[in-house]
Amino acid sequence: MATLIDGKRISQEIKDELKAKVEALKEQGKEICLAVIQVGNDPASTVYVGNKKKACAYIGIKSLAYELPEETKEDELLELIKKLNDDDSVHGILVQLPLPKHMDEDKVIDTISPAKDVDGFHVQSVGALSIGRPGFVSCTPAGIIQLLKRSNIEIEGKECVVIGRSNIVGKPMSMLLLRENGTVTVCHSRTKNLKEVTKRADILVAAIGKPKFIDASYVKEGATVIDVGIHRQENGKLCGDVDFESVEPIAGAITPVPGGVGPMTIAMLMNNCVEAGERA
Repeated sequence: MATLIDGKRISQEIKDELKAKVEALKEQGKEICLAVIQVGNDPASTVYVGNKKKACAYIGIKSLAYELPEETKEDELLELIKKLNDDDSVHGILVQLPLPKHMDEDKVIDTISPAKDVDGFHVQSVGALSIGRPGFVSCTPAGIIQLLKRSNIEIEGKECVVIGRSNIVGKPMSMLLLRENGTVTVCHSRTKNLKEVTKRADILVAAIGKPKFIDASYVKEGATVIDVGIHRQENGKLCGDVDFESVEPIAGAITPVPGGVGPMTIAMLMNNCVEAGERA
């Protein structure tokens, strides 16, 4: 029976620590402010934006919401970002993805000032991570490192396997594990003998985007299994990339879905926001 890594509890711990920090900053006359921009009304994005606003309210961060219609021109969005870049009272800028088809996501992200890039997606933030310089780190991988550390799971010297090489999770995850002195292998859709590779992992991070893809046959006994996926099944219940029922009996520790990695993403976004305010 695996130990359950409780992302809800750990994210609450982080939010409470941040709340105390924000109160102390307010006493020094500094109010942290996050600007959130949503273009169009994608239902999942609306839920995420709502959760971010709630987290801001809890911690004491001022949040500015810009809800733009689907047909907004790219130039108008870029103008708004530039205006927020120049506004010293705004410490973090977040553009909710995905954007409508007529917008170039890379161009939009690269317009955000790296000093306010609390999502950690700017090319400069990614570059800083890859060479070990200070900068903002993508929130989901940063949250996973906190889950491991706060659950007393040693990363140093451990065999770590990341399944998935996306710019938002897989690549930054591998770099963060390296930074913590893990020995890291990245697997993807072209990896040969995937099971042989994953069965070596002391820490297995599944960010593959396929529901219940990773079953017990992929997992070494006693391994820590981190499930980044989130999918809605036909019965309406949520599941991850890991077949929890199959893997849980042999894993040493495992994150549930929901309640594992998900809550950590917003906690780390709030952490980046407070950090941006402290640096400003």
